[in-house]
Amino acid sequence: MWAWALLPVTMAMFGIIGMWAVFAIAVSNNTVNINEEFPFISTCGSYNPQSCLFSQICNICSVLAMWIVTIRFQQVRDLGSGSHLNTASLVFGFISSIGISIIGNFQQSIVMGAHLLGVLLTFFMGLAYFWVQVWLSYYRPLSHDRKWVVSVRVILCCQCTFLVICIFVLYTTGFRSEAAICEWILVMCFFALFAIFAAEFRHIDCHKLTVQYKERKSASDDYCVWTIQEIH
Repeated sequence: MWAWALLPVTMAMFGIIGMWAVFAIAVSNNTVNINEEFPFISTCGSYNPQSCLFSQICNICSVLAMWIVTIRFQQVRDLGSGSHLNTASLVFGFISSIGISIIGNFQQSIVMGAHLLGVLLTFFMGLAYFWVQVWLSYYRPLSHDRKWVVSVRVILCCQCTFLVICIFVLYTTGFRSEAAICEWILVMCFFALFAIFAAEFRHIDCHKLTVQYKERKSASDDYCVWTIQEIH
């Protein structure tokens, strides 16, 4: 069933199109000048009116990323590959998703410190999350597409790691335009990593939230537990 495979693809396409739309608006209204310096993504989204669009895109991507991370966590667990590493990936994914929201809501022209915190959480926790997914997809194969999925994930994760290092080195040495270009490529790679989950999500037949009632010794002590179930 391909329905759930559309979720990571939709998130990736929405994020990519949205970020480039913000760039196009920033260039068209001259809030950034690409002839002087190629802008960082956050620079494009720091000025009105595109700052509103930038915030909304980041917030939507944050929610979709959390949803994808949750489904992926339970998919790995329900197929018998649950482990502390899988739990760690859930934590990394949630923190990275929160970082996306921080980037959008605390823009660099207003609250620089909080914005940088969001950038660090998004990139470093996101990178940790996807490297864990490389391990899980290699040592805990969840689909018949394991070979190409692992290969693409490894290539993209290596590129992301290299780009993070390049951004830091180029920015600190004064090559801001080159650092900005690396940042754009890095973000596109992150969206591609999310899109790859479609290969595993297409094996999910159903994903739903249910309420389970469990009885204690006393009928008055009944309580409910929220769980997310996957039916394969």
